[in-house]
Amino acid sequence: MFQHVDAYPGDPILTLNEDFQKDPRADKINLSIGIYFDDAGRLPVMAAVREAESALLSNIGPKPYLPMVGHAGYRQAVQALLFGAQHEAVQAGRIATVQTLGGSGALKVGADFIKRYFPASQVWVSDPTWDNHRAIFEGAGLQVNTYPYYDAATKGLKFDAMLAAIAALPAQSIVLLHACCHNPTGVDLSAAQWTQLVEVVKARQLLPFLDIAYQGFGDGIDEDAFALRALADAGVSFFVANSFSKSFSLYGERVGGLSVVCPDRRQAELVLGQMMSTVRRNYSSPPTHGALLVSRVLQSPELRQRWADELTAMRQRIQLMRQRLYDGVVARIADRSPAKDVRYFIDQRGMFSYTGVSPEQADALREQHGVYVLRSGRMCAAGLNADNVDRVAAAFAAVL
Repeated sequence: MFQHVDAYPGDPILTLNEDFQKDPRADKINLSIGIYFDDAGRLPVMAAVREAESALLSNIGPKPYLPMVGHAGYRQAVQALLFGAQHEAVQAGRIATVQTLGGSGALKVGADFIKRYFPASQVWVSDPTWDNHRAIFEGAGLQVNTYPYYDAATKGLKFDAMLAAIAALPAQSIVLLHACCHNPTGVDLSAAQWTQLVEVVKARQLLPFLDIAYQGFGDGIDEDAFALRALADAGVSFFVANSFSKSFSLYGERVGGLSVVCPDRRQAELVLGQMMSTVRRNYSSPPTHGALLVSRVLQSPELRQRWADELTAMRQRIQLMRQRLYDGVVARIADRSPAKDVRYFIDQRGMFSYTGVSPEQADALREQHGVYVLRSGRMCAAGLNADNVDRVAAAFAAVL
């Protein structure tokens, strides 16, 4: 019956992580998977989340289905976090928000909605982007293309080429944008560049789809939402997929959201209704526990501040590890390659960096030094810690 089914080749990131688990070397270092680890190499349980969960578990009650749109308090908290509770779009009720199964679920619901109501539109993603972006939109039956983004020569942004490509797109093209902490490169637009891009998007009547999975890991919670608020201020209609997996360390709870900023309340109500229909066709309704944790933290001034402080410490630790990696590499290559510039280790932001290593150099890092990075050169900087950063610096210096 199933002889004709193709063999699944596996996900390159998860497959590499499985190879890491099988590696018998005691000093191996995993910089491949996109998970935040603390300085002891452990997945943290944030104190604000622990307190919220303890309160929930002290008052266990029935567990009915949530509505298709999700938990009401959670949806309000999502809008307040992304746009600010007093933002005009929030106050006017022109944002339609549903709770989703993580950021991936938000992308999927959005992709299905777009396929139904914008069937002639094509999707444009950055070159490169997170692999699952293409898979999700293509899986919904949409044509996916790329626009210029990463400059391999400078390890920075091809902004002029990006802007020109987007300015040439037909109206209602879907433009997938990383709001902050670009995955996989760690290369972001500046506020001034976002302002230029918003003008082009509005003039061309494009439909942006922003992915914000790392809010708080770039410059700060509000600072990382700059692009969202700039688009909303400009009166642009757009989609936003957000995730709390990293910022709350709630990976397995699958807590995300899809928000659509609309021209007015009436259109937002229409969009919300069809988003509900899309959810119903996919998974019917979202889970409860993670949404209750997030909403309890974000709606309690004390817990929200504690969470924000913890997130700040996580961001600052990554920045410190980036600096130590940069210093360690520079110190080791100064004599033989004084002109080699590796400043991108500290210029890139968030959890990820494009390290500039070739697939062969990535293989050498893994095979000779036990340092696991993707063959694209992507490294998860959150896997660095005080105990391993010097060995990682030595390994990079050896292969660069």
